[in-house]
Amino acid sequence: MHILILGGTGEARRLTGLLGAGAADGPRVTSSLAGRVAAPRLPPGEVRVGGFGGADGLAAWLRTHEVDALIDATHPFARTISFNAAAAAARAHVPLLALRRPGWVPGEGDRWHPADSLDQAAALLPGLGRRVFLTTGRMGLAAFAPLDALWFLMRSVDAPEPPFPARMEVLLDRGPFTLEGERELLRAHRVDVLVTKDSGGAATAPKLTAAREAGIPVVVVRRPPVPDGVAVAATPEEAAAWVAGLTVRSRPGQSSG
Repeated sequence: MHILILGGTGEARRLTGLLGAGAADGPRVTSSLAGRVAAPRLPPGEVRVGGFGGADGLAAWLRTHEVDALIDATHPFARTISFNAAAAAARAHVPLLALRRPGWVPGEGDRWHPADSLDQAAALLPGLGRRVFLTTGRMGLAAFAPLDALWFLMRSVDAPEPPFPARMEVLLDRGPFTLEGERELLRAHRVDVLVTKDSGGAATAPKLTAAREAGIPVVVVRRPPVPDGVAVAATPEEAAAWVAGLTVRSRPGQSSG
């Protein structure tokens, strides 16, 4: 069996291990990384880096490399690749599963302000605070560039490229983050509003607890939906069980066993 995992997340790396990627008796597992992070954490098994050329290119890759199953384990906000994966899987007649960690849920004491986009999040900020902890990643910062009256602390793995806010300090760091560390960061930088995407997971969740404790409002950008008709697994274990339930397709020139 040949499995293609559209990865780059911690869940994708865990899944490759559960599937036995790289083991002599395991299936063939290829992980595809977008290449947007300069020094990504590589999973076991085969790895390719870069795009496919849209849905048509991905469908062609699935056929050429005789892929039996496609798993979209990209970031919950990687909308374009997720919809390309759905279209490509349908065209190549390959089973598709989306691996999506559950989103965050507000608790007692949280002051969350939902937004449907980065532009909407930026529009909310002037009424919520003046010192912003921005944790939406290095892409899409143009939405916040016009907010000259606000100061931003932007945290990401790699340095951002303009356009971005003129009054911005960049903190290069990679999770997981600790609650004590997030408390100190909010205190030291006098943060009075947090902006985040609903990425889910435990690695970056401590900032939400720290914001709750400090009484800081949080603008939460809602995640895009999974394409219609695509099966969803919440954990790598569920995804591995889905793979175990598949039957390898017969190929031209092969018997079905």
